[in-house]
Amino acid sequence: MKIVVPGESVGDAKNIPSTYVEGGKARATVVGLFDEQEGRLVSLQGTYNPRFDDVIIGVVEEVKFAGYTVDVNCAYKGFMSSRDCRKPLRLGDVIAAKVSSVDEVKNVNLIEAFVLFGGHIIDITPTKVPRLIGKKNSMIGMIVEATKSEIRVGKNGRVWIRGGDTSLAARAVFKIEAEAHVSGLTDRVQAFLKKEMANGSVAGIAELSERNDVEGARQ
Repeated sequence: MKIVVPGESVGDAKNIPSTYVEGGKARATVVGLFDEQEGRLVSLQGTYNPRFDDVIIGVVEEVKFAGYTVDVNCAYKGFMSSRDCRKPLRLGDVIAAKVSSVDEVKNVNLIEAFVLFGGHIIDITPTKVPRLIGKKNSMIGMIVEATKSEIRVGKNGRVWIRGGDTSLAARAVFKIEAEAHVSGLTDRVQAFLKKEMANGSVAGIAELSERNDVEGARQ
């Protein structure tokens, strides 16, 4: 992968998100990482823009008769209909859900919600999510294997962590966010995990993510 800046060519004209076509070439509209083999541009900046079929992690912030208003970590609110819930949700529940539709005024409708009990949520830049997941889940799988934590990653930049070495898992996530633009990231993270596992994890997750860490709603 190589770092590109707005206006820089990323090859022949193709239907690549976050690009425009000029002079028969696709050019980046964002600062990002361009995968020349796959012809894919991963933005390194920006906020979450809900899209159909995204799996997100949200927090129920209002309970209504017709359904639930959900904080989905962007400028817009999500809505989960009571009819689409197998079980009633409660205020403060942390849920994983799928975006079923986004209309012209950015009403975000959710389906297939289920509660994530306990654990912690940390927030990262949504555009860094592909780097955190890695090709075929390779990066997140490496963290899960090393820390024995259960981890779910939402397209909206929220990461839910429960069990295992949550401290090490959180630090690995933040390291990937901070170094998403660096080449050889997989090897760097692997070395980091091995070193920390050898030394023992000492920092608490609350200390690492005080600015955005929240408890899961129910144990």
